[in-house]
Amino acid sequence: MNGTTSVTVTLSLPRVVNVSVTDDTLSVDLEDGRTVSVPIGWYPRLAHGTPAERANVQIAGAGFGLHWPDLDEDIGVEGILLGKPSTESPQSFEKWLKARK
Repeated sequence: MNGTTSVTVTLSLPRVVNVSVTDDTLSVDLEDGRTVSVPIGWYPRLAHGTPAERANVQIAGAGFGLHWPDLDEDIGVEGILLGKPSTESPQSFEKWLKARK
């Protein structure tokens, strides 16, 4: 009995139903009842945004993404659940920051 068994696991992401951003935290309420919070510092554009800019968030991608039009920031639910901070390069962020002035 040295046969190999193959198992396929299909994961489905829960959709975002609500978003809140404070000076230190990005929190998402998910359709499965969980609330997941991550440090706002993981997303420099959010951290440098004004409260009004951070409050102007759209649930996008059929509930699997978040978009801040004033900050040109997009964050996926998958990244939040996996604990992945922004992958924006420091050069890109600096260019964005300078353009805000």
